[in-house]
Amino acid sequence: MHPTIKLRLDPEEFAPIARLAHELHVTPEAVAYAGLNGIMRRVREAEARREIIATHAGRHEGLPTWADHARGVHIYESKQDE
Repeated sequence: MHPTIKLRLDPEEFAPIARLAHELHVTPEAVAYAGLNGIMRRVREAEARREIIATHAGRHEGLPTWADHARGVHIYESKQDE
């Protein structure tokens, strides 16, 4: 049996992955594996390690910059009418 890693994504995170996979004629899992492969090849670099820690910490603060931001509140929408 092969070990499995489960990754829970918001729809806004999955959508750009699915679009890229469709464009490249691969599965979303292939895109995720390529991302994992990229970071693991750099894991001995201090910057890569900081990126992993920062990504983990930021996961609870909002969507990543590459995600669709359909649920994001724009600053002008949160201002009161004058």
